[in-house]
Amino acid sequence: MRIVPAPLSAPCNKYGISMYRCPGGNRAQSRAPWRRALPLLAVLALCPAFSRAQDSGVAPVLPKQSRIIVASVGGTGPDFIARLIAPKLGEALRQNMIVENRPSANGIVAAQYTARAAPDGSVIMMGNAGTHAINAALYKNPGYDPLQDFAAISEIASIPVVLVIHPSVPAKSLRELIALARKSPGKLNVAIAGAAGELMGNALKLGAKINMTNIPYKGGVQATIAVLSGEADMVFTTYVVIAQHVDAGKLRAIGVSSARRMPELPNVPTIAEGGLPGYEHEQWYALFAPARTPAAIVHAIYTEASRIVNIPEINERLVATGHRVIAGTPQQLAEKVRREIEKTRQIMLESGMQQQ
Repeated sequence: MRIVPAPLSAPCNKYGISMYRCPGGNRAQSRAPWRRALPLLAVLALCPAFSRAQDSGVAPVLPKQSRIIVASVGGTGPDFIARLIAPKLGEALRQNMIVENRPSANGIVAAQYTARAAPDGSVIMMGNAGTHAINAALYKNPGYDPLQDFAAISEIASIPVVLVIHPSVPAKSLRELIALARKSPGKLNVAIAGAAGELMGNALKLGAKINMTNIPYKGGVQATIAVLSGEADMVFTTYVVIAQHVDAGKLRAIGVSSARRMPELPNVPTIAEGGLPGYEHEQWYALFAPARTPAAIVHAIYTEASRIVNIPEINERLVATGHRVIAGTPQQLAEKVRREIEKTRQIMLESGMQQQ
């Protein structure tokens, strides 16, 4: 049987990855003895998409099933975003995309699992500021390196945090709160939920040069309840958690942690505007793959994920829950992780937070 070489225009998908075998191949040819296939292979080597796939080490076929690992329980921010994009991402990549929750303290278990997974696109992670920035500074040995053990794919979205106080606190603005704290050092307290909340509070105290007492709680809900009851004076939390309480006058919003004001709270200044220039802290969510995942696979996931979050119905659901859609490139995400790690280390050092 004579092997007829495939034409140079043999179809490849847009990522340079064949969804079946190699461009132009068919089942009959794939069963032919390898020696008789040499002319075909010589022609395939000239196909630009085939060459890109070979150069990047991409496997000929993407895994039929992939999992998005989430480091928290269902209903949380990372879980919401993962489940929002998973169906369309799986459809675009022709995979069965499953969201798998692996909650643990600060997401260490999920991050370790992803870092050690096969770098073939079968496992990716919806990481966040905690798993990929805070843990690197907070723990002496979290069991993984956010920079070395992962391939950055894309920052999907971020969400500002709102500083709210109990109405009994005699302050109508951040400047008034700072003045009150300076007048009575240590009297005011902050409800803290996790390392992220502690870092935001400590950054505020460092920038304003004030002394307030941290009161730790198991989670954001418990911390918010503590402020609602008057047990604590203030808390940093997301808008969706406190929206109804702010509207009802049970909590007073005095600052937003992002660089820009929130559309939902147009009259509430940013903390930077309120007296602390340069203050900027957000919760952010991003996709990561294990290190050594081929560049073509990373690019494929990034391309589809960034397209999906800009689909009107997806975008609207993100914005409606207070998120700002980012859809950043792998390079932008990798650089952000580096910056966030250094910022976290600096706050820990200056505030006296102990490494665990």
